[in-house]
Amino acid sequence: MAEGGNLKAVLAVFWGFFGVRKRRDYDADAQNLTPVQIIIAGLIGGLLFILTLLLLVFLMLQFVK
Repeated sequence: MAEGGNLKAVLAVFWGFFGVRKRRDYDADAQNLTPVQIIIAGLIGGLLFILTLLLLVFLMLQFVK
């Protein structure tokens, strides 16, 4: 997996989280990225999202005390 391909996978997952993808970008990603790249990028992106939410909740609870 090339580093440029990994960045493209991260960007594809990032825009996929928002539900905003142009058809031509989707088609290009479908041809150039492997399912493994998308799955790994999705798992990492989901984990970062959950950790960010947990950090925000933790900070809010510390502020309320």
